[in-house]
Amino acid sequence: MLSCKELVAHSSDYLDGQLNLRERLGVRAHLAMCRHCRRFIRQMKVTQGVLRKLPDAAIPELDALAERLAEQRNKSRGD
Repeated sequence: MLSCKELVAHSSDYLDGQLNLRERLGVRAHLAMCRHCRRFIRQMKVTQGVLRKLPDAAIPELDALAERLAEQRNKSRGD
């Protein structure tokens, strides 16, 4: 079973539907047992909802930063 720290590390990918079946099952098993992480995931969903309602302002610097961060995350995960 995942630790709370591992769940937090996977939380964005979980909410975005980017985990494989095994990882999703691990997250769900942990959430079934841990009320603190359930609260954390609920708050993440609220945050995502608020962010999605913000206007889309094209800022090239932010897009470039997001791409670099995604590349670094993928490298650190071994993808």
